[in-house]
Amino acid sequence: MKTIKPTLIASAIIAAQQSIAAVPVDTEAFRAAITLEGIRIHQLAFQEIADANGGNRAAATAGYDASLEYVSELVETAGYEVTVQPFDFPYFEELQAAELEQLSPAPMVYGYFSNDGFATMDYSGSGDVTATAQAVDLQLPPGATANSSTSGCEPEDFDSFTPGNIAVIQRGSCSFVLKAGNAEAAGAAGVIILNEGQEGRTDAFLGTLSSPEVSIPVVGAAFDVGVELGAGDVTVRLLVDAISETRATSNLIAETPAGRDDRVVVIGAHLDSVAEGPGINDNGSGSAAILEMALQLAASGVEPRNKVRFAWWGAEEAGLVGAQFYVDNLSKRDIKNIALNLNFDMIGSPNYVRFVYDGDGSATGIAGPNGSANIEKVFEDYFASAGMPVEPTAFDGRSDYGPFIALGIPAGGLFTGAEGIKSEEEALVYGGTAGDQYDPCYHLACDTYDNNSDAGLSEMSGAAAHALYTFAMTTSAVNGTDKASDKAKKAAEEMEYQGNKLRR
Repeated sequence: MKTIKPTLIASAIIAAQQSIAAVPVDTEAFRAAITLEGIRIHQLAFQEIADANGGNRAAATAGYDASLEYVSELVETAGYEVTVQPFDFPYFEELQAAELEQLSPAPMVYGYFSNDGFATMDYSGSGDVTATAQAVDLQLPPGATANSSTSGCEPEDFDSFTPGNIAVIQRGSCSFVLKAGNAEAAGAAGVIILNEGQEGRTDAFLGTLSSPEVSIPVVGAAFDVGVELGAGDVTVRLLVDAISETRATSNLIAETPAGRDDRVVVIGAHLDSVAEGPGINDNGSGSAAILEMALQLAASGVEPRNKVRFAWWGAEEAGLVGAQFYVDNLSKRDIKNIALNLNFDMIGSPNYVRFVYDGDGSATGIAGPNGSANIEKVFEDYFASAGMPVEPTAFDGRSDYGPFIALGIPAGGLFTGAEGIKSEEEALVYGGTAGDQYDPCYHLACDTYDNNSDAGLSEMSGAAAHALYTFAMTTSAVNGTDKASDKAKKAAEEMEYQGNKLRR
């Protein structure tokens, strides 16, 4: 790791920071200092950075580097101990739309990025292949439960495979990268992984191979498409044109000089956007909110009882790479000294719902490590006192809490929704439009400064500030006695997602 001296000047924002005198047992004054206007100033800065740098702030781009410099200048000037942590990460970018078509016996072109078609796997290799499709140990009809198919999970599944064919494999009990790797080792020229076929697992899906390990084209397809192509004597053309390689980017860490260093509160948000747009909700909202909290905590002049470590993660959109690199480089003592992780990823979705991570697993069946229930309760009690209903959301592996949970570190956070669809019941409680996505611009170019709910961002940032100040000032432990346990690791390994993409 290395410390940098940023050059971006943001004196106007520094001067605008308010001075507060917070009472350690009361979060009201600190919450009052975290204004919607203050957060929106940072989001506007991220938008201007994207506008000046090709329309996005993706990891390893000039837009990301400028975003990191902007944040670093502000927190260093505010008095934080600032560290930039460089790392390499797997970069993936499609250069053109992939193509999948049946040439014979029934010519058919399948829709790219359509529910009844197919989508490219992240970190797929490139190629333009025409060959016979060959089914590999498909379970048809599918099993009664999800993840029951073992298609492609063992090298022996390919004992009768003809080299040069395109392997048709079923989603199931093992990772996509294992399936694709076994197919490549057997001589497959390409891979089509069909959805497993149970209710809720029939459409095309977005998957990841996790890293650039496979050199042949790999796509995920709807169940019916895969069954059709794997029926026998079907000639298929598969085209993927993409960059899959290793690039470099960085995390940014800002730590309070004061506070117990054996009870560290890590509060994080990912700083990178997708390549398709500026990412002002995803995750300019979380990044801007924790930046404003960092600045106001410093401006208050109050020394936290427990050290607070703000983190802006890089390459989250590539699969939580920055957060994973960070935890991989912690010593055993470092891990023990982290009391908890608070994660804020998308907290201003325009068609929002107030989601709180289900720390005890009571609603979703996926509990965080011991102590996560206490974090959930802090959020729930805050919202209840304000008369604001909330909904639980699962620790499913879709954001940067994942690597912390795998170490047994208690975690919690807030979320306002991404590509999920708002229900009629949710619309009655929260307003907005039933039947529409929580964020209609999720991972699109329209995720701009205007893609925001002021009400949602204000409500969630208030709750985030309450939790941060509560844990920064608490004299009691969060009860993270389950750290590094096999139970915690197993729960993390069973998560279906790696960032925003399915991994199995």
